[in-house]
Amino acid sequence: MTTEMQEIAITEEKPLLTGQADAAKDAVELAARILLDQGQEHTVETPHGVLHVTLHGSRTSRRPAILTFHDVGLDSECPLPPSAFLFLAFCQSSVGFTLSSSLTGKSCFSPLFKFEEMQEIVKNFTLIHIDAPGQEEGAPAYPPGYQYPTMETIAEMIPAVLQFFNFRTVIGVGVGAGAYVLSKFTLANPDAVEGLVLVNIDTNARGWLDWAAQKLSSVTSSLTEQILCHLFSQEEMSSNTDVVQFHRDRINKASNLVNIELFWKSYNSRRDLSLDRNYTFKCPVMLVVGDQAPYEEAAVECNSKLDPTTTSFLKMADAGGLPQLTQPAKLTEAFKYFIQGMGYMASSCMTRLSRSRTTSLSSSYSMDGSRSRSRTLSQGSQGGQMPPSPSQTMEVSC
Repeated sequence: MTTEMQEIAITEEKPLLTGQADAAKDAVELAARILLDQGQEHTVETPHGVLHVTLHGSRTSRRPAILTFHDVGLDSECPLPPSAFLFLAFCQSSVGFTLSSSLTGKSCFSPLFKFEEMQEIVKNFTLIHIDAPGQEEGAPAYPPGYQYPTMETIAEMIPAVLQFFNFRTVIGVGVGAGAYVLSKFTLANPDAVEGLVLVNIDTNARGWLDWAAQKLSSVTSSLTEQILCHLFSQEEMSSNTDVVQFHRDRINKASNLVNIELFWKSYNSRRDLSLDRNYTFKCPVMLVVGDQAPYEEAAVECNSKLDPTTTSFLKMADAGGLPQLTQPAKLTEAFKYFIQGMGYMASSCMTRLSRSRTTSLSSSYSMDGSRSRSRTLSQGSQGGQMPPSPSQTMEVSC
């Protein structure tokens, strides 16, 4: 009887053990891929302090790297969805996989660069994500009285990053405060930037009215609410969407909230870039803003100051303050056009905006009114420069 019972037990357990082994193997492989997606973290010494930098891809310098800089209250990438954390927790408890703390605090660019249709670009370019001083997750809080670097000083730290990774040129992608920093860097180092994507750019210094409003806001609103009003539209704040609530909780619980406040004050003390047709960027520029974003007027004003032959303006319909988070599909397609316009990835397939019948194309300065947006941004040159073309405004409602 004992032998029979043992045989029955073996017969029933054998397929379960095999299935568990396969599941564990698949879990480990998927967990490893998730970890690899996080990139290689580096601490880069600069003349003005250290920067936390994350690199994705190889250090090949045959093409420019895509260099990103985040906004206030965010850091360079993005958190994994809750389901991913549950899965990783399962791996940790079941197969001994260790969950890395570096996965938990990224919040600006991952939805864009991890979007499925963006992978064609990601596979062909190295990504360099820069965190502003003290903004990376887990950064120790600065001591009282610490003099945080100005926006100009932060921009002066970027050349050391390029030298560290041995890149001669980059394509810059910045949001809000990051867009301002990359603008300062580009103006000071025009030969180092082949193209510039600026989301929610405000090139103007704060006026007296803005200063007074900020002082009043600091008395009546918490730091978290001030930053949220900077990141999101009034409509998004009023409806208290999931993404707003997520970032509210994340900022409130941040261990480096002191550092975030210093970065916020530094951005609010920025100087006017004083752009005009004679003092402007020497590379192709794509301005991006949502039609409900807090900085829509500032982006429109910036567009009016830039060279219309090398500037494109993407105004995204039904988009709030962070289009790279909420509408990565539309921004991905526009970014592909922009890359093609500089002479890279000429064979890349356009899949969304080119199919859409609701895409509205309008030109604020036109030498050829019949010229389509896709033609304007898909024509490249061997030298990596965008061919002369009229300034365009592309309102996306697809």
